[in-house]
Amino acid sequence: MSDNWWRGAVLYQIYPRSFMDSNGDGIGDLKGIAAKLDYVKSLGVDGVWLSPFFKSPMRDFGYDVSDYRDVDPMFGTLADFDALLKAAHDRNLKLIIDQVWSHTSSDHEWFKASRQDGTNDKSDWYVWADPKPDGSPPNNWQAWFGGPAWTWEPRRRQYYLHNFLPTQPDLNFRNPDVQAAIIQVARFWLERGVDGFRLDVANYYVHDAKLRDNPPSGVQAPALPRNMQIHEFNSNQPETLDFITKLRELLDGHGARMTVGELAPGSYDLMADYTRGRNRLHTAYAFDFLSAWPGVARMAEILSQWREGPDDGWPSWAFSNHDVIRVATRWGESVGAPPGRAAPLFLSLLLSLRGTIFLYEGEELGLPEADVPFEELQDPWGINGWPATKGRDGCRTPMPWKNETNAGFTKAKEPWLPVDPRHRPLAAEVQDKLEQSTLHTARKLIELRHASPALTSGSFRVQGAGGQVFDRRQDPARAVDWLDAPVGPDIFAFTRSMEGETMLCVFNFGASQFTRDIGQGVPTVVWANDTVLTGGKLIMEPFGSAILKLS
Repeated sequence: MSDNWWRGAVLYQIYPRSFMDSNGDGIGDLKGIAAKLDYVKSLGVDGVWLSPFFKSPMRDFGYDVSDYRDVDPMFGTLADFDALLKAAHDRNLKLIIDQVWSHTSSDHEWFKASRQDGTNDKSDWYVWADPKPDGSPPNNWQAWFGGPAWTWEPRRRQYYLHNFLPTQPDLNFRNPDVQAAIIQVARFWLERGVDGFRLDVANYYVHDAKLRDNPPSGVQAPALPRNMQIHEFNSNQPETLDFITKLRELLDGHGARMTVGELAPGSYDLMADYTRGRNRLHTAYAFDFLSAWPGVARMAEILSQWREGPDDGWPSWAFSNHDVIRVATRWGESVGAPPGRAAPLFLSLLLSLRGTIFLYEGEELGLPEADVPFEELQDPWGINGWPATKGRDGCRTPMPWKNETNAGFTKAKEPWLPVDPRHRPLAAEVQDKLEQSTLHTARKLIELRHASPALTSGSFRVQGAGGQVFDRRQDPARAVDWLDAPVGPDIFAFTRSMEGETMLCVFNFGASQFTRDIGQGVPTVVWANDTVLTGGKLIMEPFGSAILKLS
């Protein structure tokens, strides 16, 4: 593969705790992942994003790292990781790993030293601040999981910053020694042979030096108070990009490696800023499509903002991951699509977009969000927020491999999270034997994406609801007249074009049949879900989709 292998690629996200248990303790592990790599390869994806497997007390299930250079025993050993990496490379699969650098676990040796006093050699490695005269925290910053982003440390008689749990203290990236230490962590894994990094909350590395209050957002009484403020000063500081430049220089010295940044919650401007030019992140994703159904018009606007020059940023897109309700439920219920219709519709859309695509484990099976009873919840977000939020356990339940007890995930009596009974009939083994299954749909769409220069790397032009065309690129050339006429608020249509090939992608998010004359000769239907082309007319059933080759 070329140095730009990641542009247009499809990467499969594996959440290690829930993918495959090899030793019967009810928790997935590295050997289990290695045992299922042939399945991953059969999907046709280009590589894997592996969520954290590092040593951790697991208060936030691996996103609270206590040793950046070791594997947590529940997942295996460094030797197991090396074996997994080799197995992936033997199958021509890239492997990128999560790096959680904005914060550590409070069990990390760095923090254990830093919290002792203000004079030791790690005293300035975290963000410490004096209280206000009345003893209250330094400012109004709110943590993502609820409550103030500051916790009192009696030994130092100061507050420390934590944008997430109190057991996840924020590193002080304003300290050059911290940046140097993190660069050494990156070098450690690059020299082991990983193909890149997914950077957790990459826009939260640097805090405002003046610790100014965040302004109000205008949102009243949300489920979590963090939504009542704009996170202007505890994230998105310009100095973060200085560190990103150092990191990019390191990766560029190691060949065809890549970085993808999670920008939370993010926006087009932020994504473009973090990926613009050739000394920042290779690509990034925000939460535009990881929250509520945006509607056709808003989706069109989001996707059309990306310019396509050689130094313009490159986006990544995901509809599901380990932090949000699965898309088959989250969007499916919003548009009124039955589960069996929602999954192929969203898969065909995701795998047609311009950008790098991230497919979450089980998304290729069309899994709905699992129902996890309160007494079996593990996620602190869900436990603390119940019943206003159920947390993230519903998207983290074990991968269903077989239609049997515990879905073939583990030989233990009980897995770490329960298997939703609705998932067992959707198991990979079951769907593999059904030609019309969601699994086979995913494979066909990934194969089509790779076979088409237009779908992999081509330009993008979209029509929004009511015929309004959103196109902010410098080149306003029209790709196809079909897009210029109104098609209704539930129809989403765009073209992908490259090297003389133009693909027209059409999606019906409505509950009514859609019929449209095709005024471009006779296009070729290269993929369709309940869509036919007959007599010069395109006929789409509710929640149907189609990819047509125009040239």
